Amino acid sequence: MVVVLALVDADYNFIFVDCGYKGRISGGGVYRNTEFYKKLCRSELNLSQPDFLPLKEEKTPYVFGADSAFVLTVDIMKPYPGNHNKGTKERVFNYRLSRARRMVENAFGILSSVFRVLRKPILLQLNKVTDILVVMTCVKIKANIYTSWQF
Repeated sequence: MVVVLALVDADYNFIFVDCGYKGRISGGGVYRNTEFYKKLCRSELNLSQPDFLPLKEEKTPYVFGADSAFVLTVDIMKPYPGNHNKGTKERVFNYRLSRARRMVENAFGILSSVFRVLRKPILLQLNKVTDILVVMTCVKIKANIYTSWQF
């Protein structure tokens, strides 16, 4: 199986996609091997500068929402681990982060409704890169994005 890592905006547009890792690697492991991660570490992504939120007096940085497989950094927000009581700040944060992360799931749902080949798992043998190219082609058709893949 092929692991696909994607960065999606609030309008379901693919901003970054990396594809081609074996299914045993976690999302965090794939992330650390991407060109996106390397550029983020070197501050080469030209990200927006921190800005004021409504009714706040200090600037807040822009961050990427991720799941628990990722490492918490200044640029990456991940859920608080464990179960939290209803109404706590941690539970509210986890809920809002999960809503933001749904954009990625929804974007792939939209993609698979258009490209039916993506409705089933794509099995990968190292000597066959056509499956990876199918996924990347579908994403590229959906949006003009930066893509990379590993073999």
